[in-house]
Amino acid sequence: MSYPRVSTFKTPEAFQERLNDLRLELQFDREVQSGANSPLGQSVPFQDQFIGNRFCILPMEGWDAESDGKPTDLVRRRWRNFGLSGAKLIWGGEAVAVRHDGRANPNQLLINEENLTGIQELREIVETAHREQFGTTDDLLIGLQLTHSGRFARPNDGKRLEPQIGYRHPVLDEKFAIDSDDKIMSDEDLSKLIEDFVSAAVLSQKAGYKFVDVKHCHGYLGHELLSGFDRPGKYGGSFENRTRFLREIVSGIRAEAPGLEIGVRVSIFDFTPFEPGADRIGVPSMVESYNSAFGGDGTGQGIDLEEPTRFLKLLQELGIKLVCTTCGSPYYNPHIQRPAIFPPSDGYQPPEDPLVGVDRQIQATAQLKQQFPELLIVGSGYSYLQEWLPNVGQYAVANGLVDFVGLGRMVLSYPELPADVLAGNTMPRKKICRTFSDCTTAPRNGIISGCYPLDPFYKEMPERQELLAIKKEMG
Repeated sequence: MSYPRVSTFKTPEAFQERLNDLRLELQFDREVQSGANSPLGQSVPFQDQFIGNRFCILPMEGWDAESDGKPTDLVRRRWRNFGLSGAKLIWGGEAVAVRHDGRANPNQLLINEENLTGIQELREIVETAHREQFGTTDDLLIGLQLTHSGRFARPNDGKRLEPQIGYRHPVLDEKFAIDSDDKIMSDEDLSKLIEDFVSAAVLSQKAGYKFVDVKHCHGYLGHELLSGFDRPGKYGGSFENRTRFLREIVSGIRAEAPGLEIGVRVSIFDFTPFEPGADRIGVPSMVESYNSAFGGDGTGQGIDLEEPTRFLKLLQELGIKLVCTTCGSPYYNPHIQRPAIFPPSDGYQPPEDPLVGVDRQIQATAQLKQQFPELLIVGSGYSYLQEWLPNVGQYAVANGLVDFVGLGRMVLSYPELPADVLAGNTMPRKKICRTFSDCTTAPRNGIISGCYPLDPFYKEMPERQELLAIKKEMG
């Protein structure tokens, strides 16, 4: 199944025609404005400062730290690019594990006393690069994303899961070879983990970060607990219990790190896992009913925002103003979470035009934003729009659908996109992310992550040839 590539839509009319063919609500501005007074250039007040524009760098999972979790030159290079990007909100930098057994891979960043100098240095690298390029950091807000990977933990071997789960899952247990209750974290285990999150937040504040993101997305532990409808005990069942993990972390941070702001990146809806079907096109793993989706409608392929709405109301009650929306998981329904025309090596061909997935995220986020105008909401799913990203992003911000346009994998190939858009520069085609998914295929096969097709730095690395060989075997 093939879909027309976004890069072939050379005019607003051609792009609109495709949106009409797909019957999407997605809207865009035909002309992108530049400068500080443009919709994407306007600042927004937050606490005792202003965030200088409406671009945000989303946190991504790194696979290139030291085995003990300290940053390497590759990590430092990536963070320097964050500073050079021109975005004024750095949402968490990248996923940082709060303890070793929660690392998603053996080379993920890890925050502890021994690594604190390196974690602090990353913030300083962003600030130095940003100050040199743009003159000030007064309107720059940098946070750190704190995570435990739960079901998808691979702390010691990138090819060997060492899962810690919230509950037994009807599809994922079989997919990832879990056949007993031994991997379920007890209430006592979760209480200890809450202490680890709080300790990590204290260290983050010591390292100079203005906020921490308590990660609740993409199938990792915080997100999985939100769908623990059948989990017994105080962390499962009712909405109150399923949000207890977050509430107790927030309470601990307020007590131990006063003044540190808190954000939450959350999957606001989820679908059933998908698997390769005929011609490797993705098909749903469950087709009758699916009751393991936070924000799902029970069918496995639909959205019900009743509980996500309650969740954002809870965040508001907890004094949390920073929210980053996303959806699904890269591990079991990547076309939902990260729309792309080219799948990663362990994925499947997309069963829908990726523009459908982009529209799905933007519209769901807009519904929540309209209910919570006082929250500062960052949207995700924009990278697939490619040349049309600024046009769609500008419309969304100008019309109150979202506060910030989040950029993830796009930053790996084209970190300067925010600065170029705000300066009115033409986006260079050779830098624009085409969602080849090499940045995912590489680490899934034990290779460091980076943009091998478009970033000259990674193009010259010997790992590129290894990656090309793997892709050739994939066909």
